[in-house]
Amino acid sequence: MSSLSLRELYEGFRDPRTIRALVKKIEIEADKLGRDIHIMEVCGGHTHSIVKHGLHQLMPQNIHFIHGPGCPVCVLPKERIDHAYRLAMQSDVILVTLGDMIKVPGSKGSLQDARAQGADVRYVYSPLDTLRIAKENPDKKVIFFAIGFETTTPMTAALVGHVINEKIDNIFFHINHITVPEPMKVLLDAKRSKIDAFIGPSHVSVISGAKIYKVFPEAYHTPVVVCGFEPVDILEGILMLLKQRNDNRCEVEIEYTRSVTPEGNLVAQKLIDTFFEKRNHFRWRGIGDIAQSALQLREEFAYLDAEKIYSDLLPNHQIDDHKQCICGEILMGAANPCECKLFGNACTPSSPLGSCMVSSEGACAAYYRYGNMR
Repeated sequence: MSSLSLRELYEGFRDPRTIRALVKKIEIEADKLGRDIHIMEVCGGHTHSIVKHGLHQLMPQNIHFIHGPGCPVCVLPKERIDHAYRLAMQSDVILVTLGDMIKVPGSKGSLQDARAQGADVRYVYSPLDTLRIAKENPDKKVIFFAIGFETTTPMTAALVGHVINEKIDNIFFHINHITVPEPMKVLLDAKRSKIDAFIGPSHVSVISGAKIYKVFPEAYHTPVVVCGFEPVDILEGILMLLKQRNDNRCEVEIEYTRSVTPEGNLVAQKLIDTFFEKRNHFRWRGIGDIAQSALQLREEFAYLDAEKIYSDLLPNHQIDDHKQCICGEILMGAANPCECKLFGNACTPSSPLGSCMVSSEGACAAYYRYGNMR
């Protein structure tokens, strides 16, 4: 028998018959549970899949989704965006970053605004493209503004390795890599939103492994199922969470077994540890200061750290968001986009006031694009 094509495999995870069968099983387990259950999907990619495919509309009334802070662009505070803006405005600097960062507004404007004023801002699909830009512009200082969770950190680490090994002297780094477990703990400790279970991020878990979530069933009595992004993945994960509750179990389970293991990618983890260490503190937009939740270059690589090299230029004080924007409450799982007075009116993807609207993974962008709630 011939193997499935990629297209057939992809369509299989959206098969209507499979979806209906899973929904029926979920209804049976939800009925057995006999009470409400609040499930937080940590990753913005899961939020988009849930809203895009209408999975929230298929759920029994006692199953509630809560949108989590797993959008690295959304949780970046304005002062960090202002760092990027100020660096980009230096005449001898080329600022390089990933595409999602271009439109995110800081207090001075976005990187798109900086580019309109003559700044040399470039976005890349791979951090390693920075090597080519630096070699083509030897008279410029090329600063890579690095963002993302554990998913994108290995590529930044690889770029650092190339810079050191090839003795490239015009590439520097502004590091904004953050980690998933710490904000999950903060959300449970704060109790601003009711969380009974987590749908764990998939791409993050490919790198870090499902082992990073063991603390949640052990210390918080909150189960975690790591899911893929397709409708069948998410529904299967919900079913696994319900079965845990009905069986009086509380565990970390992996639905996304085709890519995720308990241990994760050990080579990538070693690469990250070679060049990065935990920061003592890092402020998350809408959540606040979270200890040990972000990375920085190790001290021996401080000569590559743009944040230290340009410390006199970069603000270190907190910059507040728009007073009517509730991105903070949304990122904490305490509100949904439709509760914001600005949503779909003053705040749209073409003129975003909050980070949850501008990022492709933001909850507001998902509701606006797929939720028919404009």
